[in-house]
Amino acid sequence: GRNPSPDTIPLLIEQLRLDWNGYVRKGLVWALGSSRDRQAIEPLVDALRTDISAVRLWAASGLAQMANAGYEAVVVAIAPLIEALRQDSVAAVRSNCAWALGQLCRELPSNVVYATAIDALIETFAEDSDIGVREDARAAILKVGDARGLQMIEEIEQDGFFL
Repeated sequence: GRNPSPDTIPLLIEQLRLDWNGYVRKGLVWALGSSRDRQAIEPLVDALRTDISAVRLWAASGLAQMANAGYEAVVVAIAPLIEALRQDSVAAVRSNCAWALGQLCRELPSNVVYATAIDALIETFAEDSDIGVREDARAAILKVGDARGLQMIEEIEQDGFFL
């Protein structure tokens, strides 16, 4: 994961595809995220959608690292993070998705992709069944500083829905 050589990425991707050990796959996902290489996006998305919870958790964090890989990489990472934020059965995975969306939104221009991600964070803050996930969505919105998101937080908190 600390090897910046792009030559290592295909090897890590292949090992992720083949390895049966969840601990190894978790490490591979971490390494791919740390690489900040565009080649890692699809394997990270696949891991977020299909792997065990520990790997999904690290895949969400790995996708957040794609903020440095350019606009196209960020756009590809947003939709699967929103999907997992809304549907994953494990609160910790949803929390990492909220954090990752916040990281990626900081790199996006104000456009429809950005607005969709902010909407997902607002929805999660207002509706997730886990208070920790709601708090992480709130923290992501605050860190981004989105005016609409901040207004929605204020309204939800004033109405007493965030309990």
